[in-house]
Amino acid sequence: MESIYAALLLHKVGGKISATNVEKVLTAAGAKVDKDQIAKLITGLKGADIDEIVKSASAMPVAAAPAGGKAGKKEEKKKKEEEEVEEEPTGIGSLF
Repeated sequence: MESIYAALLLHKVGGKISATNVEKVLTAAGAKVDKDQIAKLITGLKGADIDEIVKSASAMPVAAAPAGGKAGKKEEKKKKEEEEVEEEPTGIGSLF
């Protein structure tokens, strides 16, 4: 997750988003550097419009907290089953 923040920071300040630059930002912040995760991030961002990704992410609705009691538990169980059926995201979405 830290590598995503580093890439967003580089994008915000107009820096080139590269594995080396993301690693430098993480090192400067004192974060653990995971080179495999950084490589996946850079690959996922190739050809992506970061501004559009951020805009679409901020437009996603937030789910309401489930109600308590038996009805809430049934809905929660149903949700878990639905989540298990969903396919794995690809591209940049697979990093979250």
